[in-house]
Amino acid sequence: MSDQHDTIFRSLADPTRRAIFERLCLDGEQNVLALTELAGISQPAVSKHLAVLKQAGLVSGRQEGRQTRYTANIEALAPLVDWARTMSRFWDAKLDSFEDILKRMDQ
Repeated sequence: MSDQHDTIFRSLADPTRRAIFERLCLDGEQNVLALTELAGISQPAVSKHLAVLKQAGLVSGRQEGRQTRYTANIEALAPLVDWARTMSRFWDAKLDSFEDILKRMDQ
């Protein structure tokens, strides 16, 4: 697994960061204040979580006056999706082999 995969997995491993990312995915662009209102944590904590997500490439921010508006970069999940597909093919093959063994044992 590459460093890019590790960075994405680590950034989404935290439930608060995952919730912030999900909110940006589902609700679109938001500022820190809007994200803080539903996060249940302080604004500085939300900002730190956003910095981790930004470093992983999962969110980007654009300045609008004195505020930064954050957007989810859903395409940044591509390495994670590719990894999941690879693992899915791996386990499908293993389970198919296991099923064949069970069928032979039943005979």
